[in-house]
Amino acid sequence: MNWYEKLNDYFPVEEMKSKQHMEILLRDKPEMYHKDEGPYHVLMYVETKEFVFIDYLWVSSKSRGQGIGHQLIEKTKQKKKPIILEVEPVNYEDSDSQKRLRFYKREGFKHAVSIGYRRRSLATNEVNELEILYWSPTDESEASILNKMKKTYEEIHTYMDKEIYGESYESVDKVLTIDEDKTDNILESN
Repeated sequence: MNWYEKLNDYFPVEEMKSKQHMEILLRDKPEMYHKDEGPYHVLMYVETKEFVFIDYLWVSSKSRGQGIGHQLIEKTKQKKKPIILEVEPVNYEDSDSQKRLRFYKREGFKHAVSIGYRRRSLATNEVNELEILYWSPTDESEASILNKMKKTYEEIHTYMDKEIYGESYESVDKVLTIDEDKTDNILESN
């Protein structure tokens, strides 16, 4: 099975980029979009001067519990930049979603409670809500994380979307929002 098939078998269709989209990103944006692949993992990520965005992280079920995911996250943390990723909300009928969130919590990721992410899938036409998780070597604000997510959305998620999918994704300001009341509550609790 090739790297794309591994990702496509694991991630929900509404979260997946097409293989063409990822290959174009790897070709057109080699300074930003990267693939780290091994026999038991696939990591697709964006790296800028300011942050790393994990687009997809897959670890073979045959090798889970051997620390591969932890090693990949540790290697990424060594870059000393904030790390951001999107996850589906916990679905208590899907044990994988619970395991994923527990894994990221153990790795020191925080939930960006003030950031909303609602995107209409071009594959299913369904609105897909995701949660933003982040790890930061400094005390990164959620407003700063939001700006980094917006950059990722505009430069990666929607790159050549009309040409690849035949239609465009919604604008970044419709998809990514910040709840100022929740931001205020976070500041007050610190």
